[in-house]
Amino acid sequence: MRFLTNPSTDPWFNMSFDEYCLEQYASDDNFFYLWRNRPSVIIGLNQNAFSEVNLPFLEERGIALARRVTGGGAVYHDLQNLNYTLIGRDVSPRPVVEALRSLGVDAELTGRNDIFVGGRKVSGYARRLWRDRQIVHGTLMYDVDLETLSRALDVPGSKLASKGVASVRSRVANLKDELPQYPSLDALQAALQGILSAGDAPLPFGEERLAEVRRISAAKFSTWDWIYGQSRKADLVHTAQLPCGTVEARISLDRGILIGLEFGGDFLGALPASLLAARLTGLRFEREMLRGALTAVEVGDYFDGTSADGLLDLLFGA
Repeated sequence: MRFLTNPSTDPWFNMSFDEYCLEQYASDDNFFYLWRNRPSVIIGLNQNAFSEVNLPFLEERGIALARRVTGGGAVYHDLQNLNYTLIGRDVSPRPVVEALRSLGVDAELTGRNDIFVGGRKVSGYARRLWRDRQIVHGTLMYDVDLETLSRALDVPGSKLASKGVASVRSRVANLKDELPQYPSLDALQAALQGILSAGDAPLPFGEERLAEVRRISAAKFSTWDWIYGQSRKADLVHTAQLPCGTVEARISLDRGILIGLEFGGDFLGALPASLLAARLTGLRFEREMLRGALTAVEVGDYFDGTSADGLLDLLFGA
């Protein structure tokens, strides 16, 4: 199979690369490419970023958040995870499964969009149809940090309701122990590249195409509107013990906008908290935007002894 080379580890560029190759890269033949992302969480097209991802943890660890062009659930990537993309008129992850089996791994496709080895998930994949061709892309976990994966996808607080697709959690595993003959992911990637390409030549790409991918990344995939603003409606509850007492925040979001906010609890304050809630309603649910709105008031008037940062930590589940 013909192939492209994509050495980028930027998740927004790589999401743009996928879309460009599906919609604009002309090829009469099916083709593939293998690629990696730096630590990042990739959510599905129809998911709510606020209810599917531990955003405070991502911010603390410098983990990127990206939204892809296909459906399905949230996944965690790091540099010990190998991604594959296949594009063409009739593509499936079957070649990847067969490549793994040729390396001695008892891999199998499941009814859902997963690849399992020994009863545990090592890969999730998704697909999208565009005109007369389609894209299938997925993960291959080689030696992924499973603790970070778990924490990144463990949403703090209670989720009352969320429109969109919820991630399905499966028991996951790494491939490293199944492939002792490959001491590194670089070695495994080279082996898979050779099997999938079967001696076929690489396809050209060129600087002009790369510039267009970078443009799409900047205009779409790295923007707040795409990553957060596509989020469907969600209702969240966050509770914290603040200097004023126990405070519960009931938060309603739609397309990343704070459309409803109610405070409850045994807290003390000189002014009704509903007045502060009304000031924040209608704004982007973005920490710095809400911080800007709070600079015009004294948060301690509504929540005794509480700072703006303390209230923001409550709202964002930090």
